[in-house]
Amino acid sequence: MTIKLYRRMSLGLLPFLLLLPKYIVQADQLTEDGSVTVKGAGTTIPMDPEKPGEPVNPGPGPSTEGSLRIDFISNLNFGRAEITEKKRQFFSQAQLFYSDTSPRGYYIQITDERQRADGWTLQVKQEYQFRNTVIAHKSEQELKGSVLSFDNGWANSLGVSVMKAPIVTRDTIELNAIGESYEVAKAENNTGMGIWTIEFGASETNDTNQKVTISPLKDTNNEPILDSNYQKQAYSNSAVSLTVPKETRIFPVEYETEITWTLAKLP
Repeated sequence: MTIKLYRRMSLGLLPFLLLLPKYIVQADQLTEDGSVTVKGAGTTIPMDPEKPGEPVNPGPGPSTEGSLRIDFISNLNFGRAEITEKKRQFFSQAQLFYSDTSPRGYYIQITDERQRADGWTLQVKQEYQFRNTVIAHKSEQELKGSVLSFDNGWANSLGVSVMKAPIVTRDTIELNAIGESYEVAKAENNTGMGIWTIEFGASETNDTNQKVTISPLKDTNNEPILDSNYQKQAYSNSAVSLTVPKETRIFPVEYETEITWTLAKLP
């Protein structure tokens, strides 16, 4: 069984860098012979990745159904940032909520309700480089060498022994090979059952000694930057970043890429 989520993202560049995510969800559960099957309609509402068991309302997000499923994936948003010759690394914005929950890092929530703990893997892949096909010269249509990175990943759950936790890749995951899948987390046999969140980064209120990567965003006048969707102050999350090489030419257009998240049972 393999479950894939495709998230398409666009990058608008004027005098500022703006990442506006769009997504296409495909939740196919494939048998070994490749036929499509539908198993159940199980769903789990998103939980606080730093206080497991506490429901939260992050707004709509892609999800799948079935006994092994993805319940939620954060919206990858880099907001607005001034582009300069020297500053070419941009941090994503932290996950906000329509409640009193504090900002969190970028996270994925997975539920495994199968009868047997057969294990699973979570992988991520960038399908193609950020690009805009309207640019006249084809050689300049891509943001060549740009790299999305995910760092400081960790797993959390409620009432499940750490011995049963999936193993999260601790090294920085740099999507520098377009079209190649990178392992994010792996649950071996007899592990990974129940509801798990995998968070990249953490707030200062986390109680598991994770590195704090979230900080408030302010403008040039040191005033808080407001997130228009949540009507709250926006925060940055340094655990997820986009780096554009200095030698790469940037046009004032919208660039687009597509990210695939794959949740699959172990063979």
